[in-house]
Amino acid sequence: MIKGIIFDLDGTLLDTISDIGDSVNQMLEDYGYPTFTYDEYKLKVGHGFKNLIERSLPSSADFDLKEEALAKFIYYYHRNYTNSSYPYPGIIETLHKLADRNIKLAINSNKADEYTNNLAKIRLSEIDFVAVLGQIEGIPKKPDPTNALKIIETMQLDPSEVVYIGDSATDIKTAKNAHLVSIGVAWGFRGEGELKEAGADHIAYRPSDIIDIINTI
Repeated sequence: MIKGIIFDLDGTLLDTISDIGDSVNQMLEDYGYPTFTYDEYKLKVGHGFKNLIERSLPSSADFDLKEEALAKFIYYYHRNYTNSSYPYPGIIETLHKLADRNIKLAINSNKADEYTNNLAKIRLSEIDFVAVLGQIEGIPKKPDPTNALKIIETMQLDPSEVVYIGDSATDIKTAKNAHLVSIGVAWGFRGEGELKEAGADHIAYRPSDIIDIINTI
């Protein structure tokens, strides 16, 4: 029986891509560099802010510029991150139904911990999460399972009682590395193809599918 669920945040619970894309584009415009569409940013996100900036700057950019650009991006993102980032339709209802079953819920993201926790408090305030962990300096990012395993310990559950839900290959790999059943969400940033190729155990096409899948595990 499933007693705990660990969720990714961006592209899984919240659609955050426009606030992220707008912030990177503002930074790029400051330097006169080409900008990108939201769909292009969906393929760049998922590995932390530093990686996002490195993948968005021209390859010729030197280290000092990358550091400066990262700081500039964070300046803009701090002002933008709640502009358009909201739960996907059906997410809140599904989370309530899971909580009503006494299933413990948590978030594990590669987004900086400050923003992960702030967005959870602002946009998912109705939900009582057991733990909310973002990227913390000195702790390996997903697909390393360190934070996922810490969450399972906090839940006081066995890995066999927990599923991991996310929208990217990184999330599916995190689940495998933590020895968890994985559910990929097809509505997120990467899509069904990447999830199947990564070996997702199940695919959810809408939030309500999560409950149906849980019932079969």
